[in-house]
Amino acid sequence: MTNLAINTTQNVNLNYKVVSIGERILGFLVDLFVLFIYIYVIELVTDAMGESITDNWTVFGLQQLLLLPVFFYSLYMHLLFKGRTLGKMVMKTRVVKLDGSPAHWSTYLILWMMRLVDIWMFLGSIGLLTIIFSDRHQRLGDHAAGTVVISNKKKTKISHTILEEVNDDYVPKFSTVTTLTDKDARLIKETYLIAIRSSDYKTLRMLREKVEATISTTSDLYDKQYIDTVLKDYNYYTQRS
Repeated sequence: MTNLAINTTQNVNLNYKVVSIGERILGFLVDLFVLFIYIYVIELVTDAMGESITDNWTVFGLQQLLLLPVFFYSLYMHLLFKGRTLGKMVMKTRVVKLDGSPAHWSTYLILWMMRLVDIWMFLGSIGLLTIIFSDRHQRLGDHAAGTVVISNKKKTKISHTILEEVNDDYVPKFSTVTTLTDKDARLIKETYLIAIRSSDYKTLRMLREKVEATISTTSDLYDKQYIDTVLKDYNYYTQRS
């Protein structure tokens, strides 16, 4: 599992879980099943039209027109549903940029074009191998577009609660923490605990920088002290609001 950054009010992911290769394959199979059903329905419709239209070329042209959505499926689904296809919705996954922020339309275009190499050439072996040997389970298209597929599944534990012990005489340091939401504070704490348990000081530094940018603060506190202070300040203000 790769944990990197958290979804703040600035719409930047500060903490996410990169999905496994199995989840990616299952999502792809769901999409294939949906497309198979669509193609089957189109076949039935065009067969019925063929009985009333004598011009076979007209029927063929209509059939190809109705099949166009199949070729552009992943592109327009990602655009319409912000990085998700039906398969990703079922698996609760999403395509985002490496820093966790939403992908741009041009990013989805690159992913769609690279599917020719990743999936349709050599029976998907290229995409499969690049996912297996990538630390973040990225296919070739993900590397080209600078994206990763993350999980949207919610896993709530007691340790994820935003509650912090605050003494009655506690003096808060950062008043701007009130711009955070409960969701922001919970995700900050979740990432903070993961980074501390795994001694991941790089992630702790990334978390600190994103929180500083979000609440517009600067401090000479160490990263651990800074995040701990932010969480306590948030609890101080919310418990008295």
